[in-house]
Amino acid sequence: MAPIVTAQRHSSVLNRIWRIAATGFCFALFGIGGLLLSTFWFSTLRLLVKDRQRCIQLTQSSIRYSFKLFIWLMRFVRVLDYQFYGVEKLKQDAGCIVVANHPSLLDYVFLASCMPRCDCIVKQSLLNNFFVCGVIKSAGYIANSESEILLPQCKEILNNNGMILIFPEGTRTTPGKAMHLQRGAANIAVRCDANIRLVTIHCDQPVLTKQRKWYNIPKMKPLFQLVVKEKISAKDYAAEGDASPAIAARRLTRILSQKLIPEPIKTNEKK
Repeated sequence: MAPIVTAQRHSSVLNRIWRIAATGFCFALFGIGGLLLSTFWFSTLRLLVKDRQRCIQLTQSSIRYSFKLFIWLMRFVRVLDYQFYGVEKLKQDAGCIVVANHPSLLDYVFLASCMPRCDCIVKQSLLNNFFVCGVIKSAGYIANSESEILLPQCKEILNNNGMILIFPEGTRTTPGKAMHLQRGAANIAVRCDANIRLVTIHCDQPVLTKQRKWYNIPKMKPLFQLVVKEKISAKDYAAEGDASPAIAARRLTRILSQKLIPEPIKTNEKK
């Protein structure tokens, strides 16, 4: 029996070394690819495409297909695996806010790879970042500024059939701790009179969390499960009694806290 146990342990060590190397390769490729796209392709789009909405559409499509290729590569080199459930529902969500929990650094990549359009709210400081400011401008992303500026921008995007992706936690979830949602997503939904599409992301092992570096890989290959759930209307919460927008947003945030708790799906339950 001893030789068998030794072989199994040796195989596990080799597999882990491979996944560390493959993870490093994927992230290096992601950084280099992002820099090349920002420097050449997105800059070219801004110069040649004068229609702003057309430029935004082409930029976001480029990001989507780049992310599709990236997550396929990670699966191909066995860094991780993933399963998507109900993503076809996103085709019905023009003018909608998409909210999701946030367990990993890859959540935006997974979601943006399957959303027909993905308008994001980004940190104001990123507009001063040389490497990403061009992408932000070309993609039409919104800077997280004062509400007097942010809300009209969100309403304009939603009225133009955009889809705003928001992680209500504001940062990645701390493993083992309950989610704590901020009210930003609910406030935007209530004040812009928008529907919300719920998405949950479950990963069977902690990976690329806020506390873990890219090289702190789990012992086993992680499996991500992205589930597109029901759509809810902000009107249903604003219309209860004479609730003010602030009270309606607070009520809606409580509902989101309950509905965004991810649950693993068995493989044989996949649809």
